[in-house]
Amino acid sequence: MANELDGKIAVITGAASGIGLATAQVLMTAGATVVMVDRNAAALSELVAKAGGKAIAQVTDLLDVDSCAAMVPEILKKTGKIDILHCNAGTYIGGDLVDTDATTIDRMLNLNINAVIKNVHAVLPHMIERGVGDIVVTCSLAGHSAIKHEPVYSASKWAMTCFTQTTRRQVNKHGVRVSQVSPGPVISALLADWEADRLQAVKDAGALIDPSEVAEAVLFILSRPRNVTIHDVIVLPTNVDA
Repeated sequence: MANELDGKIAVITGAASGIGLATAQVLMTAGATVVMVDRNAAALSELVAKAGGKAIAQVTDLLDVDSCAAMVPEILKKTGKIDILHCNAGTYIGGDLVDTDATTIDRMLNLNINAVIKNVHAVLPHMIERGVGDIVVTCSLAGHSAIKHEPVYSASKWAMTCFTQTTRRQVNKHGVRVSQVSPGPVISALLADWEADRLQAVKDAGALIDPSEVAEAVLFILSRPRNVTIHDVIVLPTNVDA
């Protein structure tokens, strides 16, 4: 089943690194052409050049109102259709709430919540008109558990769990599936905010997973027959429950 997504156009935000990049690579291997969305134009240019014609660069700053609004129309001009939207871009705040600041909170909530909602809102008319489509949101284990180390981040992911599951119920009658993938700790730049001793302890305990393992879960969601919808896949390092 190497070509499960043959002929599909997949859009992935935050595609220049981490889970987004790993998912882009997995979906291209499965036959999709991937529109890689990121604000890092140089990184996108380099990645697309290596993709053998299977990737398209889309430079978008999701925190810029105009750039975010232009994303879906610009992609449709390039591709003519969007079969898959993977809302993956996000950022992280860890530690005690009193140690952060309002600007950092605004930035995280705008990226983790507002940009996702706006991107989904923008693509839905296109998918509904076509009568088919898949939307996947990168959520988190933090969207299922009140984790004391990350009250703001957990709040943003609880919001995404609610948004994903309610939106699915509105649009599944139109042939549009909405799902989420909820990883535990992943080896990525998002963990740069963790306290050094906490990060080292998690690494030593074998309680981190690779982005590629989350990407495989996304492919599982997307490759189900159309009569099947996966609500959520929680992907955890085995030792996280130890």
